[in-house]
Amino acid sequence: MQIHYLEIVTREVDAVCAAYAAANGVQFGKPDTGLGNARTAEMRGGGLVGVRAPLRENEAPVVRPYWLVDNIEAAVAAAVEAGGKMAHPPLEIPGHGTFAIYLQGGIDHGFWQLRNRRS
Repeated sequence: MQIHYLEIVTREVDAVCAAYAAANGVQFGKPDTGLGNARTAEMRGGGLVGVRAPLRENEAPVVRPYWLVDNIEAAVAAAVEAGGKMAHPPLEIPGHGTFAIYLQGGIDHGFWQLRNRRS
Protein backbone atom coordinates (compact mmCIF):
# COMPACT_ATOMS: atom_id res chain seq x y z
CA MET A 1 0.00 0.00 0.00
CA GLN A 2 1.22 3.45 -0.88
CA ILE A 3 -0.27 6.85 -0.15
CA HIS A 4 -0.25 8.90 -3.33
CA TYR A 5 -1.91 12.02 -1.94
CA LEU A 6 -2.34 13.11 1.67
CA GLU A 7 -5.00 15.80 1.80
CA ILE A 8 -5.19 18.13 4.78
CA VAL A 9 -8.16 20.47 5.05
CA THR A 10 -7.70 23.31 7.53
CA ARG A 11 -8.67 26.93 8.01
CA GLU A 12 -5.00 27.67 8.80
CA VAL A 13 -3.32 26.71 5.52
CA ASP A 14 -0.31 29.02 5.79
CA ALA A 15 0.44 28.07 9.40
CA VAL A 16 0.20 24.33 8.69
CA CYS A 17 2.40 24.64 5.59
CA ALA A 18 4.97 26.68 7.53
CA ALA A 19 5.09 24.13 10.36
CA TYR A 20 5.47 21.16 7.97
CA ALA A 21 8.09 23.01 5.93
CA ALA A 22 10.13 23.86 9.02
CA ALA A 23 9.89 20.37 10.52
CA ASN A 24 10.50 18.43 7.30
CA GLY A 25 12.64 20.71 5.15
CA VAL A 26 10.14 20.84 2.30
CA GLN A 27 8.68 23.69 0.30
CA PHE A 28 5.02 24.09 -0.51
CA GLY A 29 4.07 25.41 -3.91
CA LYS A 30 1.44 27.90 -4.90
CA PRO A 31 -2.22 26.85 -4.77
CA ASP A 32 -3.13 24.20 -7.37
CA THR A 33 -6.62 24.87 -8.74
CA GLY A 34 -6.96 21.23 -9.81
CA LEU A 35 -6.58 20.16 -6.18
CA GLY A 36 -9.00 22.64 -4.62
CA ASN A 37 -6.27 25.31 -4.32
CA ALA A 38 -4.16 23.02 -2.15
CA ARG A 39 -0.58 24.03 -1.62
CA THR A 40 1.46 20.88 -2.24
CA ALA A 41 4.85 19.47 -1.36
CA GLU A 42 6.46 16.21 -2.44
CA MET A 43 6.58 13.36 0.07
CA ARG A 44 9.68 11.24 0.44
CA GLY A 45 9.14 8.07 -1.56
CA GLY A 46 6.70 9.73 -3.97
CA GLY A 47 3.31 11.32 -3.82
CA LEU A 48 2.16 14.67 -2.52
CA VAL A 49 0.85 16.24 0.63
CA GLY A 50 -1.70 18.95 -0.07
CA VAL A 51 -2.95 21.53 2.41
CA ARG A 52 -6.08 23.46 1.50
CA ALA A 53 -8.85 25.51 3.02
CA PRO A 54 -12.40 24.13 3.18
CA LEU A 55 -14.21 24.36 -0.16
CA ARG A 56 -17.55 25.12 1.49
CA GLU A 57 -18.53 26.63 4.82
CA ASN A 58 -19.65 23.33 6.36
CA GLU A 59 -16.56 21.32 5.31
CA ALA A 60 -14.85 20.15 8.47
CA PRO A 61 -11.08 19.92 8.91
CA VAL A 62 -9.83 16.48 7.91
CA VAL A 63 -6.70 14.50 7.11
CA ARG A 64 -7.51 12.13 4.27
CA PRO A 65 -5.08 9.60 2.77
CA TYR A 66 -5.59 8.59 -0.86
CA TRP A 67 -4.22 5.11 -1.51
CA LEU A 68 -2.65 4.51 -4.90
CA VAL A 69 -4.57 1.83 -6.82
CA ASP A 70 -4.26 0.36 -10.29
CA ASN A 71 -8.02 0.12 -10.89
CA ILE A 72 -10.16 2.65 -9.05
CA GLU A 73 -13.48 1.07 -10.04
CA ALA A 74 -12.42 -2.28 -8.56
CA ALA A 75 -11.08 -0.59 -5.42
CA VAL A 76 -14.33 1.34 -4.94
CA ALA A 77 -16.40 -1.82 -5.44
CA ALA A 78 -14.30 -3.66 -2.85
CA ALA A 79 -14.64 -0.80 -0.34
CA VAL A 80 -18.43 -0.71 -0.77
CA GLU A 81 -18.62 -4.51 -0.51
CA ALA A 82 -16.73 -4.22 2.80
CA GLY A 83 -19.31 -1.75 4.14
CA GLY A 84 -17.86 1.58 3.03
CA LYS A 85 -20.18 4.40 1.99
CA MET A 86 -19.28 6.39 -1.12
CA ALA A 87 -18.79 10.08 -0.41
CA HIS A 88 -17.48 10.98 -3.87
CA PRO A 89 -17.51 8.68 -6.90
CA PRO A 90 -14.44 8.43 -9.14
CA LEU A 91 -13.64 11.73 -10.83
CA GLU A 92 -10.74 12.53 -13.11
CA ILE A 93 -8.69 15.62 -12.35
CA PRO A 94 -6.86 16.57 -15.55
CA GLY A 95 -3.12 16.30 -15.08
CA HIS A 96 -3.42 14.50 -11.74
CA GLY A 97 -5.39 11.26 -12.17
CA THR A 98 -8.70 9.95 -10.82
CA PHE A 99 -9.81 10.02 -7.20
CA ALA A 100 -12.70 8.67 -5.14
CA ILE A 101 -13.64 9.10 -1.47
CA TYR A 102 -15.46 6.70 0.81
CA LEU A 103 -16.36 6.72 4.51
CA GLN A 104 -15.86 3.80 6.83
CA GLY A 105 -15.38 3.51 10.57
CA GLY A 106 -15.93 7.24 11.03
CA ILE A 107 -12.90 8.00 8.84
CA ASP A 108 -12.54 9.53 5.37
CA HIS A 109 -10.60 7.32 2.97
CA GLY A 110 -9.56 7.94 -0.61
CA PHE A 111 -8.30 6.09 -3.65
CA TRP A 112 -6.13 7.57 -6.38
CA GLN A 113 -5.46 6.11 -9.80
CA LEU A 114 -2.80 7.62 -11.99
CA ARG A 115 -3.55 7.94 -15.66
CA ASN A 116 -2.81 4.78 -17.68
CA ARG A 117 -2.42 2.55 -14.58
CA ARG A 118 -5.53 0.48 -15.09
CA SER A 119 -4.93 -3.25 -14.94
